[in-house]
Amino acid sequence: MESKNITPTEPQDENIIENKELSLWEALIPVFALIGMLFYNVFFVYGDDALSGSNQFILLMGAAVAAIVGFKNKVSYKQMMEEVSENIKSTSGALLILLMVGALAGTWLISGIIPSMIYYGLQILNPTIFLAASVIICAIISIATGSSWTTSATVGIALVGIGNTLGISAGMTAGAVLSGAYFGDKMSPLSDTTNLAPTMAGGDLFTHIKYMSLTTIPTIVITLLVFVIIGFSIETTGTPDVSDKLAAIDAAFNISPWLFIVPITVIFMIIKKTEPLVALLVGTLFAGIVAIIAQPEIVMNVAGADFLTINSAYKGVMNAITVDSAVATTSEELNDLFSAGGMSGMLGTIWLIVCAMVFGGIMDAIGALARISKALLSLASSVFGLFASTVASCLALNVTASDQYLAIVVPGKMFKKAYEDKGLAPENLSRTLEDSGTVTSVLIPWNTCGAYQSGVLGVSVSEYFFFAIFNWLSPFMTLIFAAFNIKIKQLVKK
Repeated sequence: MESKNITPTEPQDENIIENKELSLWEALIPVFALIGMLFYNVFFVYGDDALSGSNQFILLMGAAVAAIVGFKNKVSYKQMMEEVSENIKSTSGALLILLMVGALAGTWLISGIIPSMIYYGLQILNPTIFLAASVIICAIISIATGSSWTTSATVGIALVGIGNTLGISAGMTAGAVLSGAYFGDKMSPLSDTTNLAPTMAGGDLFTHIKYMSLTTIPTIVITLLVFVIIGFSIETTGTPDVSDKLAAIDAAFNISPWLFIVPITVIFMIIKKTEPLVALLVGTLFAGIVAIIAQPEIVMNVAGADFLTINSAYKGVMNAITVDSAVATTSEELNDLFSAGGMSGMLGTIWLIVCAMVFGGIMDAIGALARISKALLSLASSVFGLFASTVASCLALNVTASDQYLAIVVPGKMFKKAYEDKGLAPENLSRTLEDSGTVTSVLIPWNTCGAYQSGVLGVSVSEYFFFAIFNWLSPFMTLIFAAFNIKIKQLVKK
């Protein structure tokens, strides 16, 4: 049997479908319908429980509205399904990473890695500077790895846990984690979006990073100042005495700094450009072995066995990887913290992403994404108008297409010539794509990034939205620079 030649597709190869018969108002009908249905579903009926399934179905209803608009404009069912298939295919790597993150969280719990991070973190991290320190820690790791997702899935989870034990709201800590993680993601030459943006704009990587620092560094400085102020103003339960929590952790787990060999190995692999999926798999299996050696009683309990045998050790680790697992302590707060859903705990998030890709795929297939972007482009009569239209386009695509890559690719393709015509260097476009496309994706609950980060950190988007200061401040910063003509680089004529 002859094998097929399968060539991986890249985000920049995404074909933007245009439909001349589709009007702007028709393109906006599914968007308004989706926003209206989500608003009713979240604010009047389900609240924070909307992601348990109802929002997923609302996305499919929005896709159905888009399909009706498509049928009216002579778009075939087959074409819509092909685009949906391509959209879901493009997220296959992210879905596998999500499953592996669930597995990793389970083995890192029963092996004592996350409890050890919390144990030592409670002693080292002062509650007053905890939030600012979380931003810096996540920024450093994200720059080194080039991945905000991996940063959240490893250090981010531990920091949210430490914050909970200090009495700091999970939303505040998650906002600090994401602010640092996305700053590092933007500034790292290893980041896929940092490479994608200059590719779409026609610039080069390091010129893009250098130019992007003009808006990114002031934004992260403001973010840090805000978190320092919050740190001095909030009351924490962990400041006076955390000895009871330390004693509870110490009694339930065999705590040791040697356990950090596992996360250090994972971070080292990613720095060495190992694929994140491979690094997470190694981290999961390594932690499983460590759990059997360092925490045999916990492994037995998770397996429901009285003795540690080969079979019970296998079952304990496998249960932690795949299904719910928990470790009981003498602290009620820690009991809620020391539980993990394994791979099964990520299925709701995966469900959300698949439904979001259905909506985005049909919106692309009927030509709605291209039509909305063109309408925004037509409003750009001035330089500021061009920047504002780019920002609006990126935000609209994060909401409608539910994918940060499309929020970079589509505006990048649509606006490239407009920037050239205005005599603007490509770095202006690439920076704006990142300032508004990359970082705001995590603020949309049904976007792949919002769904992923919310699922990994265990904090709803509505809880961390306000505190993800870097993420929502970034597009405002790029517009301020454009409005006052600060460091707007002109195109050099050859």
